[in-house]
Amino acid sequence: MKIFIAEDETPARERLAATLARIAPEARVLGHSDTVQGTLAWLQANPAPDLLLLDIQLADGLSLELFRDRRLALPTVFTTAYDQFALQAFQALAVDYLLKPVSDTALAQALAKAEQWRRHFDGQAQARFGQQLDGLLQRLSPPAGRQRIVGRRGGQQFHALELADIAYFVSVDKLSFAVTQAGERYLVEPTLGELEEELGLQRFFRANRQLLVAAGAVQRFTPAGKGRLKLDLSPALEGELLISQERAAAFRTWLEG
Repeated sequence: MKIFIAEDETPARERLAATLARIAPEARVLGHSDTVQGTLAWLQANPAPDLLLLDIQLADGLSLELFRDRRLALPTVFTTAYDQFALQAFQALAVDYLLKPVSDTALAQALAKAEQWRRHFDGQAQARFGQQLDGLLQRLSPPAGRQRIVGRRGGQQFHALELADIAYFVSVDKLSFAVTQAGERYLVEPTLGELEEELGLQRFFRANRQLLVAAGAVQRFTPAGKGRLKLDLSPALEGELLISQERAAAFRTWLEG
């Protein structure tokens, strides 16, 4: 099986290649890229691989953009550090969806599924693949005109909060709260995963499972060992806020963007 890898974090890409070497020594990694545009350029200049291993968030955007307008239809295994995307939607796209760090067993099962799927890939499957990707891309884009969210504070007092005034969303004891730049905390109904999908990837960054942060709230960040980053936010949030090694490069790119 000939494989192309799109992954913007070098340690994650190296681990993926090492896992492939262990579980499928006959497989060949033909190339790799850390951007959507680099991946597209490679695919246009080379024969199609048998399988794409794509991180969802690359240095210059979502790898899902490769499939927009039917530009590309190849057996694909998506990888990501977080489960904020709808698992069922990706599974319906035919091959698999793996959470990082990717285990030997999970990748081996995905390769077997990809080989079986590749043998039966036809025009009808390609059309279905493209239609589902179009719908998913639409879901991941920020809703047009969405500028506010309703939050509750003080019993039954409801407030219309401007998204531009929200510093971050935080999950505490399975409840979601919006924290404004002034430090006021409001209970909101959606989960952090739902908020991330609804508000778009450019406006807020999923720092970890408990935090969805706006760029303006990041006061500073410092190395925390093992490739991780420690965040200091304004307004301050209690506890140590860490970004994993797998998400550190994406965070830097997002914050500069």
